[in-house]
Amino acid sequence: MSLNKLKFGSTIGIIGGGQLGKMMAQSAQKMGYKVIVLDPDKACPCQNVAHEFINANYDDQEALNKLGSLSDVITYEFENISASQLETLVSHYNIPQGYQAIQLLQDRLTEKQILQKSNCNIAPFVQLTNIEDLKDAISSIGYPFIVKTRFGGYDGKGQVLIEHSSDLNEAKKLIETEECVAEQYLKLNKEVSLTVTIGTNNQITYFPLQENEHRQQVLFKTVVPARTDDKIEQAARKEVQKLIANVHFVGTFTVEFFIDESGALYVNEIAPRPHNSGHYSIEACDYSQFDTHILAITGQQLPKEIELLKPAIMMNLLGKDLDLLENQFSEKPEWHIHIYGKQTRKANRKMGHLTVLTEDINQTEQSLLKAFEGREN
Repeated sequence: MSLNKLKFGSTIGIIGGGQLGKMMAQSAQKMGYKVIVLDPDKACPCQNVAHEFINANYDDQEALNKLGSLSDVITYEFENISASQLETLVSHYNIPQGYQAIQLLQDRLTEKQILQKSNCNIAPFVQLTNIEDLKDAISSIGYPFIVKTRFGGYDGKGQVLIEHSSDLNEAKKLIETEECVAEQYLKLNKEVSLTVTIGTNNQITYFPLQENEHRQQVLFKTVVPARTDDKIEQAARKEVQKLIANVHFVGTFTVEFFIDESGALYVNEIAPRPHNSGHYSIEACDYSQFDTHILAITGQQLPKEIELLKPAIMMNLLGKDLDLLENQFSEKPEWHIHIYGKQTRKANRKMGHLTVLTEDINQTEQSLLKAFEGREN
């Protein structure tokens, strides 16, 4: 696949104006591109950094057509746009990412089916169309297992852990709302992710393997490089190669993995756009995940290798963290602070992130954890 190179001054349209859209726009602008953003929230983070802002719902066809007519290329910052609507846009406008990845990956069932088709290593799962299907889940994968809604859900929303029969009522409530998927709960040693960019002529650029920790099902911190055996990173790349043989990707995407207690690697989920665990790359790499995304969708050459300039730790800043850490920001020049500009501050809402470059990951990690003491309160 070869893409036409966009000239400096061309316009990039972004569907979605959250923090990912904001950081995409900032990368695009430093490369000399103009940016138009469409988002239903007048106060979204991206509206202050875009050259033009279209305030409209994601399913507003007239507004989407306006975005298309004003843009030389269109991208998106999240996967909850209607796949059928995106398919319609693809037939009229320049959207290198296409609609296939969104169509397959916004549904947890089809995501697992395409992973299965790709021969990726995944945890056993069962489709839950109705409450009776829970019996199949119990008999085939056993306790414990996780029930997740097929559509929507992020940061732990739309899912429940079933450890015993006494937890089944929670699963039934979820299934009564919509169809779900049950997947075997793995005893984990570590969670990791691999951020990848695919560009013109099927160039593939890999970022370093990222080690992630979640708290209350929200990403808490990312350590790079991941503290794992090199064989794990090579195994992760092989899983990605299986996947891209069956799914059309252009731009930056991230594959999340589980490593169980035996050291086996399992594909968990795919995010078909830049990902929270890749934010460290803004300071820690010679190209950020947003830089390579913009290079890919505009038809430019990608760097063959991403250079990690220095090991790094990225910490998410939730609403409660801003209260906890605000006085420390000015006293910590080694903290690279990103505040997204969201107007509504909620305790568990992602409001920003910080990245620290360091030669001593373990010492820096302990220092950051001490600074974040009280987060769970």
